[in-house]
Amino acid sequence: MLYIPIILGTARRGRQSEKAAKYMLEKVKKAKIKTGFLDVRDYRIRATDNTQKIPKAQKLGPKIKRADGVIIVSPEYNHGYPGELKMMMDMLYKQFHNKPVGICGVSAGGLGGARMVQMLRQVCIAFHMVPINSAVYFSNIQDLFDSKGNIKDKTYHERAEGFLDELVMYAKKLR
Repeated sequence: MLYIPIILGTARRGRQSEKAAKYMLEKVKKAKIKTGFLDVRDYRIRATDNTQKIPKAQKLGPKIKRADGVIIVSPEYNHGYPGELKMMMDMLYKQFHNKPVGICGVSAGGLGGARMVQMLRQVCIAFHMVPINSAVYFSNIQDLFDSKGNIKDKTYHERAEGFLDELVMYAKKLR
């Protein structure tokens, strides 16, 4: 069985991207793929450390190493990605090698984090990861979900399924 965790890429209080991450988590579970959250809040470090010796790296490292691929759900902050996401990734540079990665952008505006997705793809390539072509852009996040967490725009179902199909295809080939 494939294992594709979802990295929630921001530690900000009141983060709206958690709604998108939960939506993607349900899609992955529905596809009968083992998954779970890897939340940057749980792995924040004060300074970049890639020695693999700090307890947070020892806790997270095996989870990334055994993953067949990863999904990153992250908001766009000032045309980029959150620093804590990059620091978490830097901490485990080698464990990310050769993993397919799907990126979901989140924003309060109409672009859905498109600039963050483009920047993060370049970082993933430097990590020797394989960013898939598909992405899911969660635009106007504050209005996209109802009070129970259900997505209002049903076109996201097809987008998320196509995204996941591509990621699974790469995960199987690179396994």
